[in-house]
Amino acid sequence: MGLTYFKRFRMEIDLRGRDFSNSILPANFYFVPWDRAHLEAHAVAKYHSFREEIDSNVFPCLGDYAGCLHLMEEIAAKPSFLPEATWLVACLAHGDSGENPTSGKPEIGISFDDRRDHFDHHGPVRYCGTVQGVIDRSGMGAIQNLGVVPDFRGLGLGKALMARALAGFQNAGLGRAFLEVTAQNSSAVQLYKRLGFARSRTVYKVSEVAYA
Repeated sequence: MGLTYFKRFRMEIDLRGRDFSNSILPANFYFVPWDRAHLEAHAVAKYHSFREEIDSNVFPCLGDYAGCLHLMEEIAAKPSFLPEATWLVACLAHGDSGENPTSGKPEIGISFDDRRDHFDHHGPVRYCGTVQGVIDRSGMGAIQNLGVVPDFRGLGLGKALMARALAGFQNAGLGRAFLEVTAQNSSAVQLYKRLGFARSRTVYKVSEVAYA
């Protein structure tokens, strides 16, 4: 094990005068608004989105299902948690029967327990992406862990999730929002730039990483 410094960008966006209402999803995909009953679904999507990405080195909890579940519990418990900026994207999972992620081996995007999928009456679903929002102490919106499961990337789900979260900040009366992104994640950096984010400063996160 050794300590590694990861370069990260803080990026900000002025929400005033912007329209984020046109957050369109492909056919057969749909948004799921926040409900406490969906907390584990967010953890499932978060885990599958980040477990093989660089951010699981920066934040080791993202590479572990139990860590993702604990992180979601912490986010949802914050007094500044903003349900309007917290969303899932789901699609129907035709004929899938994967494992419960609490077994330690969740299948990609599979629902954690069909009995809890009460928001959909057509059968089990796949959780394809997640985003959460909180209000920081300065009164700005803070994006938490925008993630899309690898099997569903390239469909515009990340852009749609971000737009829906930013609209949630606007509806809460906020004028600005920010996020942090690892500099090596160039595709995410480019997405945020296209949405109107601009880099405001560079920060460094130290993390313990296992060397081969």
